[in-house]
Amino acid sequence: MPKKTIKKYLPSPQKIKQMRILNLFGTLLHDGNLWHLNRRSARGAFAVGLFWAWMPLPFQMVFSALMAVPFRVNLPLSVALVWISNPLTMPVMFYLCYLIGTVVLKAPPEPFLFEASFEWLFHSMKTIGKPLITGCLLMGITASIVGYFAIDWLWRLSIRKEKLARYIKYKQRRAQSPPK
Repeated sequence: MPKKTIKKYLPSPQKIKQMRILNLFGTLLHDGNLWHLNRRSARGAFAVGLFWAWMPLPFQMVFSALMAVPFRVNLPLSVALVWISNPLTMPVMFYLCYLIGTVVLKAPPEPFLFEASFEWLFHSMKTIGKPLITGCLLMGITASIVGYFAIDWLWRLSIRKEKLARYIKYKQRRAQSPPK
């Protein structure tokens, strides 16, 4: 079931609550929906986390957490999903976003050498900023929508499988039990 698999990889609530920026939410962090894992909170967390994973910003986890609180989705899951974009995947992800942005804006491609630094981010915004941001927004929105519906479908599928397995076990027990 997705719930067991997801819970295995989630950061602990204590670790999330230690993020100083989240103190501005005060008692809102005590909302059970932020920590409970069900289909609704998981699909929303996938939407939030996957959106911010595609944004070329520092502190993506903070933005994901800030968005998870008002939407009342699973906070640890939304923060963990941001790590899809990590130092290994960022160059490929952002280059893809840049290419998509050049196609959408019909802009000529320019040389693109990714560097994981603030200096590169500020310098590149002058040259490749519009296509990069456009592509990142499109990919973030797309990943968010796909993630939302994919986790919902997987969750429903696992529930159906579980019910079918219980039904089969029930039928087997009934067939093996002696008639009265």
